[in-house]
Parts: sequence; structure tokens; C-alpha cells
Amino acid sequence: MTERSEVTRELSVTQRSEVTSGPSMTMPGVATRLDLTLAPDPRRVIVKLFVPGEDAALVRTRASALIERIAHLDDDETSRLLAQTLQDFGGRHHDLEATFRHHYDLIRHRVTRSSDLSPTARLLVGAYFSHEYAVEAAALCNPSMVAHPDQTALATGQLRVAISLRQIGEGHLSSIGFATAVLGPHTDLTVADRSGPLLAGRHRSAPHRRDLLAAGLADEGWDNEVSATVLGSLPERFDDEDFERALGRVPADLLTRPTAQRTLEQLRRTAADSYAVTFPAEVPLHQRVLWPATPSESNGIEDARLVRFVDDDGEAAYHATYTAYDGRNIGARMLSTSDLQHFEVSPMRGPAARNKGMALFPRTVGGRHLALCRSDGETMGLSTLDGQGRWQHPVPLHTPRRSWELIQVGNCGSPLETDAGWLVLTHGVGPMRRYAIGALLLDLEQPDRVIAELPGVLLAPDDTDRDGYVPNVVYSCGGLLHAGNLWLPYGASDTRVGFATIALTTLVHAMDQRGASGGGRRNRVGRT
Repeated sequence: MTERSEVTRELSVTQRSEVTSGPSMTMPGVATRLDLTLAPDPRRVIVKLFVPGEDAALVRTRASALIERIAHLDDDETSRLLAQTLQDFGGRHHDLEATFRHHYDLIRHRVTRSSDLSPTARLLVGAYFSHEYAVEAAALCNPSMVAHPDQTALATGQLRVAISLRQIGEGHLSSIGFATAVLGPHTDLTVADRSGPLLAGRHRSAPHRRDLLAAGLADEGWDNEVSATVLGSLPERFDDEDFERALGRVPADLLTRPTAQRTLEQLRRTAADSYAVTFPAEVPLHQRVLWPATPSESNGIEDARLVRFVDDDGEAAYHATYTAYDGRNIGARMLSTSDLQHFEVSPMRGPAARNKGMALFPRTVGGRHLALCRSDGETMGLSTLDGQGRWQHPVPLHTPRRSWELIQVGNCGSPLETDAGWLVLTHGVGPMRRYAIGALLLDLEQPDRVIAELPGVLLAPDDTDRDGYVPNVVYSCGGLLHAGNLWLPYGASDTRVGFATIALTTLVHAMDQRGASGGGRRNRVGRT
């Protein structure tokens, strides 16, 4: 028995062990799957605003007529209907009355007799303008895993982790959800119960950065006299009131220019890309949902790559890069939080941020903030953040070269720091658009240098997980190292989430030093 097989056998007490001795793309990989699956749960619902008529192909709002019909109900019927609705749905949601009140406030401009509506009637109006949405009715996939901020009440050898999840519901709308799990001791993995009412975080204004606003306008080709005037009157950091005052100071002569109104619309849209979301402390992590909150996210937020980032002063925070989608265009965004309760969202700008799948390094390297990216759509590269908040043109790290990745390659989450180097999990796309996961090692001090590569696949679809919403896919947005093992959550065919593991020493020993991409050649990365 080979050394690799001996190590794998030790890990496989309750697991399915699959080992390949070569690069054949038909084998399921060297990682060991755990006998655990997270399936999409249609009972996980949030409450969304519903305006009759606005979801039809031919938009014709019916709001005013509906409100009039509700207003004509007598007090007894109004009270009975509201009580029945709260009885039927109250246990499925956090503070449903507050949601009904909020939805009433959103449409109260349609109420012509607001002074005649009692508090009960207003709540009932809010109920009629609400509906449930099953956030993961279609699929649950593309997880990432980081150490949880709460490490209390654990046994020796255990680590509590937070798992981000891509949830897909009706209309292929994606949102970000969470789960909590405990790793260890040994190769045990236990996912905490995910039941209970969900809550979409409250959208709040957040401080804006002038440099990111300027970069966003430049990226979209909106550098003109109107935008330059607004930027020139803003401080480096500004809030929503500062922004509106700057728009109001645009000279009348500029407002008559042909592109002026579209420029103002673009300014508002670009500024809206920065916002905050907060959750009550009593709502547990697995009940928190990050729901699309801006026009650029209107068709979903996808594939959060969560990383625990430690700055040069030793302070830790969580960041997650994700993809915003409006139905036609994609954009890179970053979530930042210290506690997974209060989140700030900001756009990612620059040449390297023009495609999906950016992944941040968990610390600075040589004083530089680095990220993996795939700005050309098929080659994994390395980018540096410059002093203006822009991610510079990347240098190539790994190009499609093996049979299972000839269509494109990219990362499967943030690099993991090991004594041997930065461990980078990759994804490659082969025949029949089949996704598989591989691995590279980057030099710790010079991460623009690939020093080793797994010659075969780490994980590929097998017969148990190749079928689903998007067949023939295994894909991860980030794994974690604990107790000498790589723990890898992965999406199976964009439908469900599985877990795999492998001893780090086994993985490193399986990597081919001589077959490293670029032959160990160092590519130069720009410095700031």
C-alpha cells in the first residue's frame, strides 16, 4: 500500500475513500468525502414586499384598488383577518407585525384615506402587500468555511466554524445564508440545526469612499463634467446627505447637457453600491440572510468567498468577496464584518475586478493586499490593491493546461497559509462543462511564484453528486485547515452541499514540485 493510501485509510472511519494515483480526469480525486450532506430546505422563507400587478409582463399596478377594498372592511373583519394571518404565519418569521408595518410604510403614498385607517387596518394592508419567498427552494451550493468568532464550550480538538452558503430560490435569485458547524475531534464534522425563522438584514446607509466612486464611474465610462463636478465637491469619506448636497450643487448650465440626467442616475446607482446590513444580536447566524439590496444586485448575489483576515496590527475581521448580478451585468463586491452581525458592503474596482471569483489573501504579504482573480475569464491571476482602492492588472499564475481544466481555471476560495506555501484550491472546467477541484502551492514570500501543483484532481463529481440543478459540478468557495487536515465544503451540481477532507501532509506529498505551472518562474506583481 502506498503512503498516500495509508493516510487516506486512517481518515475513512465513516467516510467514502477515493484515491487516484495519477492525473486521470475520470477518477473522483484524492480527497475523502464525508457522509454528510446539506440539502436545500423549502421551509426556509423570508417575507418580501408584494405589489399586485408589478410582477406581470404588462405592468399595471393594482395597489390603490386593493387598498380601497381593504379600507371598506368593517373593524371586526379587519381584526379577524389580521389575527388569523398572524396565527398562520407569525411562527415562521421574526416580528411579523414589524414587517407588515414596514411594508405599509412603503406603499402608504397609495392610501387616500390614511387618516381613516386604524393601526389594525394598516397592519392588514401590510399583510396584503407581503409574500413568503423560499430562499433555497431551488438549490443550496458553493459554500465557504472560516473559524467562527465564538469558540466557547468546545472540547479539545474541536473548532467551531461559520459556513457561508449560496441560496437559490424562485427565478434563480441568489442570496447568502449561513450555517454553523463544529470540526473535530479527529475527522468528525457536525452541522448545527438550521431550523427557525429567517430574517433578511435591515439595509442601512454606510460611509462612502470618493476614490471608489470615482473608480466606478471611470470603469463604466462616466467621466464627464457633471461627474467631475460632483466628485470635486465631495470629501474623501462622505455619507448620503453629503452626496445629495453635492448633486444639488451641480450648476444649471451643466444640467442642460445631453448626458446630464443619465450621469446623475449613474452617480446614484454607483454610490448605492456601498451600504450596510445589520441583524439583531438575538437572531442566530443560521437565521440571517443577506438579500440583494441595490439595483446592481437585483438578480442575485452569488458565491461569497469568506475569509478571516488578520491585519498587520493583529486585528481580525471577516471579509467576503461576492458577485452582484443585475440580469445583464456582473460586479465584484466585498462584505466586511467583525462579528458576522453588522456587515458593510463596498464595490471592488479596477482591472482585476471585472470578472467573477476574486478571493482575498488572509493577510498582507510584504505590506501588500493581494487577491486571486480571473479577469480574462479563463486564467487564474494575482492582483495587488493600489493606493486608490483599485485592483491592478493581474499577473498570470495558472493557465488551462490539463485535460480536466482546458476550458477555464479559477480559484475555490482564499489561499490557506501552510509551512509549505500558500495552498490554493482551484477549479477547472473540462469536457461536458464538468467542474473539478485541484490544488496549487504558491511561495509564501513571493506568491506570484507557483512552486507545486497537484497533478490530478483533488475532487471531481462522482455518481452520488453529479446530478442536480447544474449537473457535473463540484465547486467550493473556500476551505479551512484544522488539526492537520484540509476541510473542504463543496457544492454538488449546484444543488446540495457536501464535505470532504484530506490530511495536509498527504496533499502536499501528492503535489508535483517539478510540474509547477511556469516551472517555478516568478512573475512580477506591481507594488504600491
